Amino acid sequence: MVSEYLKKNTAEYHDAAEKLFNSEKIFNKTFSLEDYKKIINTNYLMLLHSEDKIFNNLCENFSEKLQLNKRVKLPLIERDLASLALENQTASHDFELANEHEALGAMYVIEGSTLGGNVIAKQLSKTEGFDDVTFNFFGCYQENTGPMWKNFKEVLDTEVTEENYSDVLSGAKKLYTFLLNVN
Repeated sequence: MVSEYLKKNTAEYHDAAEKLFNSEKIFNKTFSLEDYKKIINTNYLMLLHSEDKIFNNLCENFSEKLQLNKRVKLPLIERDLASLALENQTASHDFELANEHEALGAMYVIEGSTLGGNVIAKQLSKTEGFDDVTFNFFGCYQENTGPMWKNFKEVLDTEVTEENYSDVLSGAKKLYTFLLNVN
């Protein structure tokens, strides 16, 4: 299954992203508003430079099965930027996808961040200093986070054949690399 293949082969990138964002501080309640602004700003730049490219690379079949219209996150994170009084910025480098399978791999990174973001939003909402924070991006699916992730994984695992695993992994690595270097 491609979802397991991706999880195994992107673990080092996932760990690097957690380190970059000081994720351990979220759970020991030392995560600050400045830390949160950094994570929102970086994710904003990732979405700004990837979301349209991902969606435009996916055929109608994937668009329907993945319910892409329900997965648009850029407007949500732009609301977070505004509420945190952060300015829209542009990334220092470009992000490109070669094909539909790379787009699915990049989408794996974004959907995975949404899954983790739900946990982050719940934890930070109990942390001092986050009373007035609206978690538009991290709370985007609300109680549907689990079903949306499950749907995404099922579509990946049923639609992607083994000969395309390397392209899907390439897309995931490209977006993780972009995310880790965008600051």
